[in-house]
Amino acid sequence: MYDENKKTILFVDDEESILGITSEYFQRKGYNVVTANNGIEAKKILKEEQIDCCFTDINMPEMNGLELAEHIWVTDNTIPVVIMTAYPSLDNTIRTIQNGVVDFLTKPVDLNQMEVCAQRVLSQRKLFIENLLLKKEVEGKARLEKLNKELLYKVDELHTLNKIMNVFSTIGITSDVFRRLVDMTVEISHADESHFFVIDENMETPIEVTSYDATKEVKNIDCNDPVKGAGPAISNKDDKLYTETGINKIIMENVSDEMPLLISVNNGTYDLPDAILSFMIVPLVIRDKVFGVLTASVKKGEKRFTKNDLYFLSFMAHNAGFAIENLALYENIYENLFATLYAFVNTIEARDPYTRQHSNRVTSISIVIGKELGCTSEELDILNVAGHLHDIGKIGIRDDILLKPGRLTPEEFEKIKEHPVIGANIVKQLGQWDRERQVIRSHHERFDGSGYPDGLRGEEIPFLARILSVADVYDAIASDRAYRKKMEEKKILKIINEGAGTQFDSEIVKAFQKVYKEGKIIKI
Repeated sequence: MYDENKKTILFVDDEESILGITSEYFQRKGYNVVTANNGIEAKKILKEEQIDCCFTDINMPEMNGLELAEHIWVTDNTIPVVIMTAYPSLDNTIRTIQNGVVDFLTKPVDLNQMEVCAQRVLSQRKLFIENLLLKKEVEGKARLEKLNKELLYKVDELHTLNKIMNVFSTIGITSDVFRRLVDMTVEISHADESHFFVIDENMETPIEVTSYDATKEVKNIDCNDPVKGAGPAISNKDDKLYTETGINKIIMENVSDEMPLLISVNNGTYDLPDAILSFMIVPLVIRDKVFGVLTASVKKGEKRFTKNDLYFLSFMAHNAGFAIENLALYENIYENLFATLYAFVNTIEARDPYTRQHSNRVTSISIVIGKELGCTSEELDILNVAGHLHDIGKIGIRDDILLKPGRLTPEEFEKIKEHPVIGANIVKQLGQWDRERQVIRSHHERFDGSGYPDGLRGEEIPFLARILSVADVYDAIASDRAYRKKMEEKKILKIINEGAGTQFDSEIVKAFQKVYKEGKIIKI
């Protein structure tokens, strides 16, 4: 029977069994219970009845739980919404936060856990409503200010967590992960100093990879080989103090515990140097094994680390661990892919001893020209890939044409002209490297529009393809081929220079001339 003095809970789920069990349980516990099979039914109930709390599934027909939560947040943001789902994900969690959801339970949900959650959110709702009323009262000003401060703190905390997630989700190489760890440690915790150490199970001492001292510059050690590039002996006096005292012992003990450690005030309990006033250490775990440790120190002023600082560092180390795992997987796949494609190129060049190493030389020349023209590091990376793979399409050309010692017939030349398209299609199948694919396809286009396969003219030709074109022609005429010997240096330069504005982009020819005169292009 409905009782106005009882709290009313709305349960929304498309599974009748769940609605039946939860209804019976919460009615026995003294609540009014209303149920709906989806968001549309729930919206009708919300119009007709006074609801104090809502538990809803995410995946439902007609209107899902997230859409219902958003509707409730817009129409009455005093009603707390708790999401229940069997398939939790980071994306759904973020979306629920954005829709004003107050809690997130994973199915199957324990009924006792649901009751505890209901009690908590109803209590919070009561406080929230009271706080709304206090806004109209002068005597509630102090309390509202406190609530505002707490809200601002929560917003700031969420901003910090989002910043940490964004930073580590966009890092492209492993060594940058270590650098960002120490940078952000100083930034977020306001530490005076931060270090990251790699833990080698065969060594008794942690190996420093990188550090940040707020009063000095970042000290980066060879992150590609931290064990080789560093060691327990640190060059400067303060760092020696940091690593050659009881801190090493604390680090190694912490590794075995796999737990973060907060020493808010250095009162002599731990064997820390007197210069360190407050200290934190957080392990970085990869696949259930401690890979390294992150430390932070306060050496001056009134600042002392708190549990909240330790929480942020632990969250940061957790995200860094995932980033390192993902990068390692990506780098392994990337290297294997390159190895496979380079094997194809080597197979092609092995068919013709005259063109062996041609792709490597073209790549080197392209990068030299690219640097002279001020190409970005991303553009140089594209040249590196496209240069090595620009002739991969020749794998689809018959040997009797590709290796023919004499002049090609018009029909045979038409076949040769297919290799940029074949190469671009091979790279296209990989689902990435769109710009590299365009360079490969266009490296035989001519500036005057008479090239192939698309007859592009001038700036219609991708800029990097115009660079590669000069490098490709230079190496072709400067090396022996099956049908002729390499040309003399004067004749080579004449051909390149005369091609400016017709075959080549004039600005790129100028850059080529400059680096050639400076001896930056290795002559065959």
